[in-house]
Amino acid sequence: MAVIATLLVLLFARDISRAGHGATSPRRSENESFAALSNVMISQENALDTRLSYLLVHGGSLSRQVFAARMAQLQQQLPMLQTEGSRLRRPLLKHNINDTIAQLTEQRIDDYQFLLSAVAANLSMPWATPSNVTPGLSVATAQASLLATSQQWNLARRGLLLEPGHVSLLATTSAVAHLDFAAVMSRLSQSPSLTLTRGIGISAVSVSPAALPAPTGEILLPPTNAVHLGVTVSNASYATQPVTLTIVLTPAGASGVAQRQSMSVTLRPLASYAFVPKILNIAASEHATLTLSLAGAPSGPAMVRSRRYTVVVSPSGNG
Repeated sequence: MAVIATLLVLLFARDISRAGHGATSPRRSENESFAALSNVMISQENALDTRLSYLLVHGGSLSRQVFAARMAQLQQQLPMLQTEGSRLRRPLLKHNINDTIAQLTEQRIDDYQFLLSAVAANLSMPWATPSNVTPGLSVATAQASLLATSQQWNLARRGLLLEPGHVSLLATTSAVAHLDFAAVMSRLSQSPSLTLTRGIGISAVSVSPAALPAPTGEILLPPTNAVHLGVTVSNASYATQPVTLTIVLTPAGASGVAQRQSMSVTLRPLASYAFVPKILNIAASEHATLTLSLAGAPSGPAMVRSRRYTVVVSPSGNG
């Protein structure tokens, strides 16, 4: 009986050992897969951290357009990182490491979003801040958060070293968190190539019916009782720019009544917009003064904010 009991214990121990080995293999595979995916994501985030830090320190030599394009490239990477962090929540691993990396990644993305928006605002650059950025953030709190989450992950990432697979997870960098942000922004805002220089102008004027040949500054029209205008205005700066166009047609005679129209629009950076005013009434043989004036910013390079024309309508030829 003792021999039989001993054999039964040995067989049971062997079965437990085989079962344990079978359970360890899937866990090793899950841990190794998690490590591979999370290390790729962390490498991408670290690259973003390095690029943003370099841009803020050395970006003063870039033009506003190039600097903004580099910022936009970095911002476009953040939603992808957030998606990858969420995908790492399953399957569940030891020490809740899935939730830890997902939550810390989400917080760090929020911090990066805020800092990018703060840089754009400081330089008066067009920028769309995502609505999900945590309200009440400041540059100091965002940097402190990046540093704190980096330290939290540095502790949590060691949780799988003693688990099946013994995987090693990368640490996050914190170059942006250690920047003297006030000094960096001061240098960028003083950069001549990044300084905002606003400029707008009237770039083209079209008239219908088509004007006849005439001296510069005169619009000679065939017999007509209505004038259709088209006025194109341009924004010469890399900034959104509200503008207002005012059109005044004043008859030469003292008894005439001036016709006035004002239209407003916000121009995109380096963009143009064509205003189409309402029809202006006029009569055959009439003389008038047409004044176009643009308000909202100084004139851009080789551009003007106002134009003045003498309008002459040919006689109708009747009688």
